[in-house]
Amino acid sequence: MPLSREEREQFLAEPHVAALSVAGEEGRGPLTVPVWYQYEPGGDIWVLTGLDSRKHRLIETAGRFTLMIDRLEPTIRYVSVEGSVIRTAPGTREVLREIAARYLPAEKVDEYVEFAEKNHGESIVIHMHPEHWVSSDLGSL
Repeated sequence: MPLSREEREQFLAEPHVAALSVAGEEGRGPLTVPVWYQYEPGGDIWVLTGLDSRKHRLIETAGRFTLMIDRLEPTIRYVSVEGSVIRTAPGTREVLREIAARYLPAEKVDEYVEFAEKNHGESIVIHMHPEHWVSSDLGSL
């Protein structure tokens, strides 16, 4: 059964790990990788990635990407959302801290931020405006 707008936005707002897909280079399939993302109902979605990453280069070329989020319990549910990139911004310590706090226990955030700043290089925040949604709750199978 398709989810209502409120249900799909609420589901997307929960801290699930998403599968991000973006068109690949000629002769290759789409790049699909797990990502952390940020979203509040009714707003835009953002992801943080390496400035020199393949993901960033492909999103920059395509101008759009898709996120797919699913779960198995308490019911089988998924939301897929596709949209255009509306802006990018340099990654900052504050943005890194925000995304880490969404996914990690509070006592792990500082450690992760320090690790990421030392090991991941420069980052970029990519904002996407949701345009197309596919969603369903398949119930308990």
